[in-house]
Amino acid sequence: MVRSLAEPFFVAFAVSAALSPAGISGAFLLLPYQVSVLGLTGPSVTPTNHLFNILATPSGITRFFRDGRFAWPLAALITLACLPGSVLGAWARMHFLSDPKRFYLLLGLLLGFFAFRLGASALRRQAAADPGGPAPEARVGGGRLGLWRLQYEFAGATCSASVPALALVCLLVGALGGAAGVGGGALIAPLLVSQFRLPVHSIGGATLTGNFVTSAASLTTFLLLGGPGDLPDWRLGLVLGLGGLCGTYVGATLQKRVPTRALVALLALGTLALASSYLLRL
Repeated sequence: MVRSLAEPFFVAFAVSAALSPAGISGAFLLLPYQVSVLGLTGPSVTPTNHLFNILATPSGITRFFRDGRFAWPLAALITLACLPGSVLGAWARMHFLSDPKRFYLLLGLLLGFFAFRLGASALRRQAAADPGGPAPEARVGGGRLGLWRLQYEFAGATCSASVPALALVCLLVGALGGAAGVGGGALIAPLLVSQFRLPVHSIGGATLTGNFVTSAASLTTFLLLGGPGDLPDWRLGLVLGLGGLCGTYVGATLQKRVPTRALVALLALGTLALASSYLLRL
């Protein structure tokens, strides 16, 4: 259990500062922290994590926007497609995933999926528009969201993706994120880089926006449809969220000066280790 509120604050700060440059709030690492370290295994873990996302992500979104790294077509599509999935996932978490073993299975498979996609993106060549290393001057420009394609400019190149394909993936990912308490935007980040070939320096603001909106929808679902055991731990969520708020701002500020390939590789190894630890509990 928590001996000091300073511990979860600094854990959330460190996780968010390390992962927000890649467009990930760090909620998926706070899940095993709550379960393994703090001993929280009930359904309340999920809405607590959603509360963390709601509080932690706005500072990063604001910073990416100020730095000219906010791809609005991507943010709009992620939000619209993940939103219904996140509500469905939250409902499924309350009705079918209250058993800890089922939760461990979902969490292990989810983290394993993360590891696979992150590892693939680290090994493949980067997107043509991705500077690869530090990119302090690169900005997102233009932008168009149509029925079939979305596109925007970044680092002098045009980035585009299929709207139907990305919408379907976001819908499924939103459901998984809503059930696991990590936010749909976080799960889509490695897919945007490895599958859709979008430059990792350009996706942070969009994925954090997806995190914020889908977590807000999922938490609302828990509050309206859940029982007493489905309520978040308000005190813990507030402390984690404040730590994440500070950490996400720091990470988003430093993103333009940090190469991403090594970070993605480290995330893949760490996520694989976490996935293995949960699957071994079954």
